[in-house]
Amino acid sequence: MNAAIQPLRLLLISVAGWMTRHQQDVLEYLFEENRVLKQQRGGPRLRLNDDQRRRLAAKGKRLGRQALHRVATIVTPDTIMRWHRRLIAAKWTFARPRVGRPGLMRKIKSLIVRMATDNSNWGYCRIQGELKGLGQRVASSTIASVLKENGIKPAPDRPSSWRTFLRTHWDQIAATDFFSAEVWTPRGLKTYYVLFLIDLKSRRAHIAGITTSPDGAFMAQVARNLTALGDGFLTSHRFLICDRDTKFSRDFKRILDDSGVHSVLTPPRSPNCNAYAERFVLSIKSECLNRMMIFGEAALRRAVRAYVDHYNRERPHQGVNNEVIEGSSRSSSGAIHCHEHLGGLLKHYERAA
Repeated sequence: MNAAIQPLRLLLISVAGWMTRHQQDVLEYLFEENRVLKQQRGGPRLRLNDDQRRRLAAKGKRLGRQALHRVATIVTPDTIMRWHRRLIAAKWTFARPRVGRPGLMRKIKSLIVRMATDNSNWGYCRIQGELKGLGQRVASSTIASVLKENGIKPAPDRPSSWRTFLRTHWDQIAATDFFSAEVWTPRGLKTYYVLFLIDLKSRRAHIAGITTSPDGAFMAQVARNLTALGDGFLTSHRFLICDRDTKFSRDFKRILDDSGVHSVLTPPRSPNCNAYAERFVLSIKSECLNRMMIFGEAALRRAVRAYVDHYNRERPHQGVNNEVIEGSSRSSSGAIHCHEHLGGLLKHYERAA
């Protein structure tokens, strides 16, 4: 019996030895391949993520330091053991409870800032009472801290906002500004200045004048036209927002004041304070003038007149719920027709009556 088993045992020992030598050859090849790749890389060290570190640390702990010195080629054994110790420490690290009073919610802070910004005469106690009515109990000292963090002064020193001013006098305010246009003439390019006004409530635009030299005489005549009884654009307005451009001369402002229209000057270098006028300039230039080569003053006047007519009667405006400023109710049935202006540059679609 023993004689029969002996050859089988020798065969198993031989196979096991061959497999061990084969595995050793495979490992030696992988070790050498890692060393070659590490030498070829030549750049900065490898950036491993937490999951890769965890896997290497778990495998490296089983091998021990001596085996790691032989097989590790990407990182040193000390690095792998340090990762392993971090894993153990993280396992027994618990989140500590927060000490002290929890911070005020962001929504309440933003609400405090909103109330102070929209109401320049509201003090700390007034804001505190309003928050109490909304179910939020906040100390007046906390309100003072929030406003101080956001650079908002106390009520006596807090200036009224442009938003409050505009909402209070919405239907009595107009805005004005200039924009320039380059026109081809027999002597080359010439700059024309277009003076326009816009009613803030309805967003209706009006061209007050086009000239190459907006001097005092031109501006005085424009002021008389705007305040003329019956058809003057400013006859129903009390305020006109304009910037500090010297083109708005003293005579221009004096004629307006005599007619009951007060000029409100925007702060220096603050185009956002006249945002509606700035938006109209962007619209007329991007939708019309910047897409044309204009030859002569007559062509400029025709293009500006066509665009303002399109702007007031055909173009929908987001500021008025995508409605047309001077348009009537639209039909929901019938054939659709396209109306074109300036050679198809301006288009409007409507249904046939």
